[in-house]
Amino acid sequence: MSLAESIDIDSKSEKPVSMIWGCELSSKQDSYTFQMSEEWQCEQQLALRTICLGEAAQDEFHVVEILPAEEGDTRAPVPLATLKPSVLPMATLAGVELTPPVTFHLKTGSGPVYISGQHVSMMPNLSWDEEEEEEEEDAEEEEPREESPEKPPKGQAARKGNAAKKRRLDKEDEP
Repeated sequence: MSLAESIDIDSKSEKPVSMIWGCELSSKQDSYTFQMSEEWQCEQQLALRTICLGEAAQDEFHVVEILPAEEGDTRAPVPLATLKPSVLPMATLAGVELTPPVTFHLKTGSGPVYISGQHVSMMPNLSWDEEEEEEEEDAEEEEPREESPEKPPKGQAARKGNAAKKRRLDKEDEP
C-alpha cells in the first residue's frame, strides 16, 4: 500500500511533506542505505523517480539492486536497473515507492550511478486548529448582499432618446 492510498482526505491531523532525495553509488561507495532516525514517529516513503549514469561512467553494464532490509533475510536482492552509457544511460522509475530502511547496491560496474526521488513523510499538522478558526471568521465576515437589477446610467438613456428623435426628424424631412 502506498503512502498516497493511506492518506485520509478528511484527516487534518497530518499533512504530507515532500523533500527531494538522491544518492550516488560508485566503486568507492557501492552501497547506500536510506533510513530514518528513531525520532521520526511518522510514516515515511521513498518514491524513486530516476536512475542515471554520471558522465565519468565507463561503457560497461551497471547493475543496481535493492538488498533485503535485514542481514538474516533469506530473500534475494531485487535488480532495480541495468544501465550502460552507449545503450541506456538513464531510466525513469515510475511507481517505485519504498518504505525505509532501503539499501541500494551497485552489483556490477564502477559508476557513478545517481538515484533520485522524493522522500515523503506524514508530519503532524499542528496549525489546523488555527486555520479552521480563520475560515470560520471569514465566513462570518462575508454577509450576503441583496442584488438589485442594473440600471443604465442616466446619460446613456438620454442619448438613446435623442438619437431616436433625430432619426424621426430625418425621416420626416425626406420627400
